[in-house]
Amino acid sequence: MNQQFSDLSGTSFDGFTVEVDEARQRGDIILDRGEYNTISMGQRDELRAAFEALDADPRVRVIVLRAIGEHFSSGGYIKGFLEASPEHVSKLADNIAAPARCEKPVIVANRGYTFGVGFEISLACDFRLVTPTTRYALPEQKLGQIPGSGGSARLQKIVGITRTKDIVMRSRRISGEEAHDWGIATEIHPDDQLEAATDKLAQELLAFSPIAQRTAKKMLNQTEDCHLQTAIEIEGYNYSRLRQSDDFREGVLAFHEKRAPKFGGS
Repeated sequence: MNQQFSDLSGTSFDGFTVEVDEARQRGDIILDRGEYNTISMGQRDELRAAFEALDADPRVRVIVLRAIGEHFSSGGYIKGFLEASPEHVSKLADNIAAPARCEKPVIVANRGYTFGVGFEISLACDFRLVTPTTRYALPEQKLGQIPGSGGSARLQKIVGITRTKDIVMRSRRISGEEAHDWGIATEIHPDDQLEAATDKLAQELLAFSPIAQRTAKKMLNQTEDCHLQTAIEIEGYNYSRLRQSDDFREGVLAFHEKRAPKFGGS
């Protein structure tokens, strides 16, 4: 992993803040723009840069995306689409895919409205935690548009074409319970327990080997669209590579010695 990184402490961002907790080996990106956490055009570029910086930061093992307030995000600043240049608009999906490109695991905590780009960036994360108040939606049809940052494509991979058409073509809102039942959300928790559940998952992920986590994420992302035999071959290659790692040796020794492993990430 590239160890060159920018320390984001004290940096002023458009509509969000960044916190690094070195003791918990965690980096948080926190949406914070008024009641609905609307995401501006410029903010998308900055979010990409923040994810890339946290991914390169050796103090961080897990990245968390969350929001201040009752709503994760009502989506993008609508007028911004008319003001942005075609070149800028063409980069939207690439910016919002930043969580998927991170080598480290990314957790997103969604409560309340999680619409448009708020839903799309959540779909690019590895673990989605929701509450009964969560409402997912891709409402672009109401504007005479379609999702433009990977929302329909990622959603179709998760729930299939029938449910994706229902969500996209009808601009239908999906509850937290439905999202969990359909496999969009990883976990559902009472609204007042969302932060605690996020903390618990982040802490759980720290117990695993960093190199095994990075390898698993990359392998699963790469094989999502593969033919089965190709996916099996890629899995076998990565398995063989990890067998040479210090972490695998430590894991085997710890298992036989009946103790918790101490992974070093190599």
